[in-house]
Amino acid sequence: MFKTHTYKTLLILEDNTIYHGWSFNSQSNTSGEVVFNTGMTGYQEIMTDPSYAGQIITFTYPEIGNTGINHNDNESRQPFIKGIIAKNLCSNSSNWREEESLIKYLIRNKIAHIYGIDTRALTRHLRSKGTLNGCISTQIDDADNILKNLQDKSDSNNVNLIQQVSSSSPKPFQDIQSYQPKYEQNLSAYKYPSLRIVVVDFGVKYNIIRSIQDISDDIDVQVIPAHTDVKSILSLKPDGILLSNGPGDPSVVDYAIDTVKELIECNIPIFGICMGYQIISLALGLQTFKLKFGHRGLNHPVGLNQSINISSQNHGFAVTSRKQDIKDIFIFEHNYNDSTLASIVHRKYPCFAVQYHPEASPGPHDTINLFEHFIKIATLFQKYPKFTHR
Repeated sequence: MFKTHTYKTLLILEDNTIYHGWSFNSQSNTSGEVVFNTGMTGYQEIMTDPSYAGQIITFTYPEIGNTGINHNDNESRQPFIKGIIAKNLCSNSSNWREEESLIKYLIRNKIAHIYGIDTRALTRHLRSKGTLNGCISTQIDDADNILKNLQDKSDSNNVNLIQQVSSSSPKPFQDIQSYQPKYEQNLSAYKYPSLRIVVVDFGVKYNIIRSIQDISDDIDVQVIPAHTDVKSILSLKPDGILLSNGPGDPSVVDYAIDTVKELIECNIPIFGICMGYQIISLALGLQTFKLKFGHRGLNHPVGLNQSINISSQNHGFAVTSRKQDIKDIFIFEHNYNDSTLASIVHRKYPCFAVQYHPEASPGPHDTINLFEHFIKIATLFQKYPKFTHR
């Protein structure tokens, strides 16, 4: 049973907005970029998504923790978030898969948190002002010094967060994920040949790799660090390369952009997701910019013309293009909420990328077929290695 004593806690934003609430941590003074997620489910998957590294997550849904925590729903080896903000934390969770309560999980992992505040008012403030740095602190009499430290901090956009979450060395996925999911595999009816897919780990979610392995038992997935060079990647003889999701500003990861520039011209099928999408875009000469308050939720509509899919999204940067930049790039989808680019396809090389999560977890699986599309392309290029439609 977790301790029930609570402590007065402050959330201080860099614009001197202050919210008063409570925490189960006796000592906390944690700073990060304050963002909000509009999803109604999946708090555990969200908290363990490496794309949130360095951030304090505001959950707009009024109560979280109802189903507790279980190890099978983790999306990475550990939480990389700085903290969470909630209206209410459930103290009596109940689910047949539960292994511990959310409150106990927060205490055990020393995750800064504050609850009991008006999260709708906070979300409206962030939508108006844009994403802000903030601090969760139990030092309620030291607000002035906390604010000064926040305002003196350097721009978090210049920090390479990927190096904090990426794998330290190349490994098969089985050596990274310490458990096997209890769900039955939904293997494709089509019999695929043996394939090797190399995943460049910018902060990969486990369910991205599960979604690949669910297609065929004969797919070997190798996860490699984000800094791996082209020669080392090609030495693995990949049939396809997946560039994963990840945290932070993509333009900071210049080494990965240079690597992808070379990989694209190797004529190996490449699939980019979120951070992978942004890095492919930069490698192709497009530009990125920081969104006012990001896309973080489970119901973002994407599509082209009269086609639409509902997608799970989590990113603070987006891609922009000028007409002269897209000679060899087909803009396949837009985000219907704000018309930002949602997916691209290269006209000459087997390379495509999406600014959303087809594996969801949590969220809809409208675009889960993209993984099988990727594997089909990899199969085609394995059979016809010189294939090209140029």
